[in-house]
Amino acid sequence: MKVGLFFGSFNPIHIGHLIIANIMAETTDLSKVWFVVSPQNPFKPAKGLLHEFDRFDMVRAAVYDNYKIEVSDIEFQLPKPSYTIHTLVHLKERHPDKEFKVIMGEDNLANFSKWKNSEIILQDYGLYVYPRPHVQPSDLKTHPNVKMVAAPMLDISATFIRNCIRNKQSIRYLVPDAVENIIRTKGFYLH
Repeated sequence: MKVGLFFGSFNPIHIGHLIIANIMAETTDLSKVWFVVSPQNPFKPAKGLLHEFDRFDMVRAAVYDNYKIEVSDIEFQLPKPSYTIHTLVHLKERHPDKEFKVIMGEDNLANFSKWKNSEIILQDYGLYVYPRPHVQPSDLKTHPNVKMVAAPMLDISATFIRNCIRNKQSIRYLVPDAVENIIRTKGFYLH
């Protein structure tokens, strides 16, 4: 069984993430897509990041009714910051029956060589890449272990959503209703 791993902070998860995950699950040979909630991305500052359990709860609320999409807290038990290669090796040990692929935006492809053990990720796992606006072209697009997946080009950012919340503007349609309810109830992103 092929499982696509969609890594991210998901601070918060939004409809852009969900559309991409659904397209990966519905239009490729992936049987499932797992949102892997990262406690800390080595390339991003931790400032302004909600607690990992709160972000996990929002992702779970967003995907609860889609049997092809799941949420994983695997990185919560691994050393921080989270490196994709460590997570992949750990998952392969725990699930030897599954073939894992990394889902990423085309914007990350240009910097992929900076990732820890990027050659091993590419060779042993492979990448499923969705288009992103305003990206530098990458030679990796033609690599045999890189699968370019047709998907809408979405330019929605979690930063934009957090700014809307701080400015008391509506985030309706940017996040699922269940996620908006959690954000409002718990008062997330107000400061």
